[in-house]
Amino acid sequence: MVRPLCYAAAMARAGANQLSVSIVGPGRLGTALALNLRQAGWKVECLVVRPGARVRQAATQLARVLNAKVMRLGDGILPSGLVWIAVPDDAIAAVASRLAQAQSWKNATVFHSSGALTSDVLSPLRDRGAHVASVHPGMTFVHKVTPSFTGVPFGVEGDAAALRLARKIVADLGGTAYTIRKENKVLYHAFDTFASPLLIGLMATLEQVGKVAGIPKSQVRKMAGPLLRQTINNYLEHGAAAAFSGALIRGDVATVRRHLDALKKIPKAGDAYRAVARVAIEQLPVKNRVALRKALL
Repeated sequence: MVRPLCYAAAMARAGANQLSVSIVGPGRLGTALALNLRQAGWKVECLVVRPGARVRQAATQLARVLNAKVMRLGDGILPSGLVWIAVPDDAIAAVASRLAQAQSWKNATVFHSSGALTSDVLSPLRDRGAHVASVHPGMTFVHKVTPSFTGVPFGVEGDAAALRLARKIVADLGGTAYTIRKENKVLYHAFDTFASPLLIGLMATLEQVGKVAGIPKSQVRKMAGPLLRQTINNYLEHGAAAAFSGALIRGDVATVRRHLDALKKIPKAGDAYRAVARVAIEQLPVKNRVALRKALL
């Protein structure tokens, strides 16, 4: 959860920050942005929800915490100097078009938080005078968890004026801004996808294998936890090659074949094993590489 900040300190910083912020899309990401911005001393003035949608209780409660108002997209002029769009990627272009038609955007700033899309998706707003940028927090957002942005990397790209503001805000949030070239945005987002969603996909496969192995569901995370924690710690401290262990690094072809034979009971898990193992034997130090390649066919 976000740690509380001294109210007086937050208000002092809010005065220095001057601009207020409107969050379009107060879902998991938008909620985390709003709470972290408030903690950093920024005034969140409006939470903007879909036109025609019922205002959910969660948005009403969040607005109460922030002392903000809830608006429907298109129902009025947003008074904030900064508008931060936190809707799903497929909706950003439509939101930008609707906002562009609603009011003047001269000297205002608009961010979106897509990791894969560039700031060009906000071109209707740029054409109306807004400074625009993509500002993507490299963090996972799930139900019932509001992460702190302290230490979080943000991939940023966009207009010079918008980037100056983005870097200030990221610094206030305790994060670090990394400039991402437009042509690299999709690969940058794929990088983050390997770090979290695909990693969780592997954990789901682990659970499936554990079930077939007779491990009670209630015990899977307890049994895998120490190994997972130490593996991640080893990687973060020393890198992939130094964190690599097990049958592959030993070149234990017979064990790998036994694994694959047993995984015939769980075909998708066998597919995942082969895919990840093939990458590992090409990029990491292993013995018996040629024999392992054959075993993984």
